[in-house]
Amino acid sequence: MSVRRSLLVGCGSYLPERVLSNAELAEKVDTSHEWIVQRTGIHQRHVAAEGELTSDLAINASNKALAAAGIAARDVDLIVVATTTPDDTFPATATKVQAGLGVTNGAAFDVQAVCAGFVYALAVADNFIKAGQCDTALVIGAETFTRILDWEDRTTCVLFGDGAGAVVLKAHEGSGGVDDHGILSTHLHSDGRERDILYVDGGPSSTGTTGHVRMEGKEVFKHAVSKLGGVIEEALEANGLNAADVDWLVPHQANRRIIDAMAKRMKLSSDKVVCCIERHANTSAASVPLALTEAVGDGRVKSGDLVLFEAIGGGLAWGAGLVRMGYPPSA
Repeated sequence: MSVRRSLLVGCGSYLPERVLSNAELAEKVDTSHEWIVQRTGIHQRHVAAEGELTSDLAINASNKALAAAGIAARDVDLIVVATTTPDDTFPATATKVQAGLGVTNGAAFDVQAVCAGFVYALAVADNFIKAGQCDTALVIGAETFTRILDWEDRTTCVLFGDGAGAVVLKAHEGSGGVDDHGILSTHLHSDGRERDILYVDGGPSSTGTTGHVRMEGKEVFKHAVSKLGGVIEEALEANGLNAADVDWLVPHQANRRIIDAMAKRMKLSSDKVVCCIERHANTSAASVPLALTEAVGDGRVKSGDLVLFEAIGGGLAWGAGLVRMGYPPSA
């Protein structure tokens, strides 16, 4: 019996021109290049220019994703933007992206799950396609995260950067087996009891201000290793697969030690893990599609490869997804 699958047929990314190095940061706060690298693996991050909005980053990444997929904007009938840093309180940043791309079909809306946002948005779009409610979806992770940082807090301001990544999903009939191309499954979780270990201390309803990121680093690390490990196992078990079947791990780029811990747990060699944290830092919802686009662009990830995505962010919210890349040979 055939099933409706979401093929991932193109990806694109955009990073702001401005690069902020660890050395430059060390001139502003009590830190050093060595301290940051040892604890996070980060060497630099990109910072959006004055007047450069989250929607601008998203539109740039989306145009590249559409070009890579060979799909015209007029054929897109769903846009889902994962972001914690929207242009405005409302309307949704996705509607600005929709207008900027010249898309006039279907729906456009935002998803907010912080650093897990892209995996959440991917799951939402996949379910729209599986339900027959759209045929071509644009899924975007885009952030101007540096705008909600406290630049006097060295425990958080060194961690984050700005950027955007996008993927194009296309409906296709598959056999229903794990050899299908497309999204095999997605798995989402949250636990609001852990809100206070990673949050922003402001909002329209609470303070009337944007606020700044606050984090208990040790607690976040502990939960990340445990919860990501669990959801990875869940995704593999749901498909009757094991870690050896995975061609590539494309993890959320939060901390090099977390990435290494996940690779060790899966018994994956480092050359099967896509890591760009040293150049991008943590770009929140943008980090997974940014990493994927880099690996596709340099030829590491190819059509037919089985890719595992995972991410965790404030909420706490976390998730994973298994995707066999590209079009099947017969398509």
